[in-house]
Amino acid sequence: MGLTKQYLRYVASAVFGVIGSQKSNIAFVTLRSGEKGRYVAVGACEHVFIWDVRKAEKVLILEGKKHEVTYLCPSPDGVHIAVGYEDGGVRIFSLLNGESNISFNGHKSAVSVIKYDALGARLVTGSRDTDVIVWDIINESGLYRLKGHKDAITQVLFLENKNLLITSSKDTFVKWWDLGTQHCFKTMVGHRSEVWGMVVLNQENRLLTGSADSELRAWDIEYIEEGKLAGEPHEKKVKSLLEDDEEEEEGPDEDSEERIVSCKKAGSVLRESRDRIVSLVTDAKAQVLACHGLEATLEVFTVFSEEEIQKKIDKKLKKAKKKARSQEGGEDVPEPVVERKLTDEIQKLANIRASSKIRSMDCLLSPNGEMKIALLLQNNTVETFTIKTTEKNPTGTKTSRLTLSGHRTDVRTLAFSSDNIAILSASGETVKVWNRSTLQVIRTMGCEYALCSLFVPGDRQIILGTKSGKIQIFDLASGSLLETTDAHEGALWSMCLSPDQRGIVTGGADKTVKFWDFELIKNQDSGKNKRLTVNHMRTLQLDEDVLCVRYSPDQRLLAVSLLDCTVKIFYTDTLKFFLSLYGHKLPVLCLDISHDSTLIATGSADRNVKIWGLDFGDCHRSMFAHDDSVMFLQFVPKTHLFFTAGKDRKIKQWDADKFEHIQTLEGHHREVWCLAISPSGDYVVTSSHDKSLRLWDRTREPIILEEEREMEREAEFDESLAKGDEPVVPGETKGEAEHAGKKSVETVKAAERIMESIELYREESKRLEEHRHTCEAAGKKLPPPKINPILMAFGNISPSRYVLEVIKKVRSSELEVSLLVLPFHYVPDLLQLFNSYVQQGLEVELVCRCLFFLLRVHFGQITSNQMLLTVIDELRTNTISKVREIKDVLGFNSAGLQFLQREIQSKEDVMFFADATGHFEEKKRKRKKRERAVLTLT
Repeated sequence: MGLTKQYLRYVASAVFGVIGSQKSNIAFVTLRSGEKGRYVAVGACEHVFIWDVRKAEKVLILEGKKHEVTYLCPSPDGVHIAVGYEDGGVRIFSLLNGESNISFNGHKSAVSVIKYDALGARLVTGSRDTDVIVWDIINESGLYRLKGHKDAITQVLFLENKNLLITSSKDTFVKWWDLGTQHCFKTMVGHRSEVWGMVVLNQENRLLTGSADSELRAWDIEYIEEGKLAGEPHEKKVKSLLEDDEEEEEGPDEDSEERIVSCKKAGSVLRESRDRIVSLVTDAKAQVLACHGLEATLEVFTVFSEEEIQKKIDKKLKKAKKKARSQEGGEDVPEPVVERKLTDEIQKLANIRASSKIRSMDCLLSPNGEMKIALLLQNNTVETFTIKTTEKNPTGTKTSRLTLSGHRTDVRTLAFSSDNIAILSASGETVKVWNRSTLQVIRTMGCEYALCSLFVPGDRQIILGTKSGKIQIFDLASGSLLETTDAHEGALWSMCLSPDQRGIVTGGADKTVKFWDFELIKNQDSGKNKRLTVNHMRTLQLDEDVLCVRYSPDQRLLAVSLLDCTVKIFYTDTLKFFLSLYGHKLPVLCLDISHDSTLIATGSADRNVKIWGLDFGDCHRSMFAHDDSVMFLQFVPKTHLFFTAGKDRKIKQWDADKFEHIQTLEGHHREVWCLAISPSGDYVVTSSHDKSLRLWDRTREPIILEEEREMEREAEFDESLAKGDEPVVPGETKGEAEHAGKKSVETVKAAERIMESIELYREESKRLEEHRHTCEAAGKKLPPPKINPILMAFGNISPSRYVLEVIKKVRSSELEVSLLVLPFHYVPDLLQLFNSYVQQGLEVELVCRCLFFLLRVHFGQITSNQMLLTVIDELRTNTISKVREIKDVLGFNSAGLQFLQREIQSKEDVMFFADATGHFEEKKRKRKKRERAVLTLT
């Protein structure tokens, strides 16, 4: 067998350069210190970053898998945070250790909103798939799915007093749901365009909604008592119910909806901004309201309490009486009437101007009246403000700004230093140098819009090529701009260091290639020191715009990519034309030459990569590389392997000798603009439109191509499984409420594991039965049959116990859907097993949950099967008795814990008073001592 070429795997190492992603929101969180308003959570691609805004440091990373974060919601106790993802999944992380133990998967598309109830026991999520799902956090399972909206859900609110849910959507409707009966009892149609946000004020008696205009519409909520008709005579009650029936037959009426709650428009509050609302947020006690649109202005309103409103009305009434008396001049003046207006309840407090367009915001009101506001901006920045709500004319004060750890605009060029330690990234406004090992910023320097860059030999200076056609030279030690040279009349698209390291070559949109030499000249500021400059030596005039230039490593040839879709090869010394490489249908955006100057690889906007020989210009192979334009291409040093980056969000590695695709690096969520490979080939850094920079490390793990292809095929098959038709419950009609689960790869695999365990149980039961018959026939005890290795691995357990262990390992949120996938011929065995588990008292709660679900799903088949009659009857008696036992134990334990709590509280009270008395005695003693000292001095 011949030797095979060994490839080494590159793996994701770190994500940096992103402060906060635009798809997610920002939220205040509380960490161990308990200090409120110091830490904020933001989505950062697939991760969640917790920032300390005071120190401008990243203190915690909640690591995601591969889908982008779309929504964050901290729990009421501040210990957990719920994170929604683009694939519809929800994970709950602990803020104490950053681990995730609970995950839900029910939506088909991105999660758009998440809310906890007041106790933190239930979670409601809304999605772009128009569904609302209520989850039970304690049981880690879905309760129900609410269907009714026709477009993406924009906001959800719990009304704790009445166990109601309000949802708003882009379909212009606001729906009211009764969570007890899981149905929509009211739909508000008073909006002409999408409802983008809503909040509840005034102790859940006022609803405020924000739409696509400058109005904030206010609605009065009036709760209708259940026993409203209870005091009426029987005849009246019957008559009213008959009238209601007649009204329903005639057509739906607004009054027929108002059985639980009445909601009428009370007016509107006008915003200064004319565009749609983006965020509408209140603090925890709904005392302050903040909102913003698509611009950079945040509007803050104060919401008065009932006592304050009453004081205002009394004051107005007093003034009105005084005015009436002065006008009439008599005693018998009629009582003036002062109407309560919305402006008495909600008043404008201040406007806060951010440095860029606001993407999301969160606010926090401290007891002293100081309001903290965190803003996530469109340009990868987080800003925090404070505003004193108690002042008459308060103004927002900026307290911190997180900008250092990322660029404001997309990074368009990257470079590695010669020692593999420093990474250079340049964008439209700044150039940053990062330490590769710590991922900390070493230098930040202002620059023009950069398109290409490189480290000068020695790594003490960097050179940038800009969109305006200039060459900028920066000194890294001082972080200063040394020189700006006008190089091209159009954009300077490409730059390459000469292999002899004595100069550079640049290509621009002015159809020229220019050659520059490095020179040291005297610094004008300090005569002793010399500084680096570039001296223009030669110019190569061409017929088309130059997109990319590269030297061959032996410096014999120069490759130039032109706008006419060709690559021209010239001799470096004489600039004579050598070869023309044509074949791409669209312009070549990137190219590179191998270390031995024998191969040239070109990447084009036509999505293909072509490999050419530099001897005769023959095309060795054309490969379909990406699903969109190939943006960057570079060879790994001293190999014939190269990487390509595409607008399809992927980075791919290729073998130029065997023309094989080696591996795909997935992680970016937007177009990948560029990449850089370290001189050692051990590291790759990439930049993307999602504002993130990603570092990839080369491991010692070899890649076997056949296995890679097999894994890709398996992943595709798994995806097709998850995209299949949803399992249907026989006899169940499609209504407003459905089960919360969703068919996924995990649920299919869990169902397969349950089926395999039941098959094993059947086989083992059959073997044991055969062994028993053999013993009876032989009339003596024979040695037991060999134990199944799977049962041995589980600690030599019985087959029935093994089935229970498999069911226990199914994630709680996926249990129902996994059981729904099971074919019916496995159900009789499961019912018999459930009966034995209940009799033994094993996992009674879990078994009852599975049992009731299977009975509901397969009710018709189970009841028509005479063989299962005895099993069902036994299950009925056994489950009732066992559940009663468990309830008694829980009741006893609960009573015992309450007793212990009362005991501890009474002891603590005694201790508190004892401490207070001791403290008072100590103060008295000190005061007497001080008085004696004063007397002795006098």
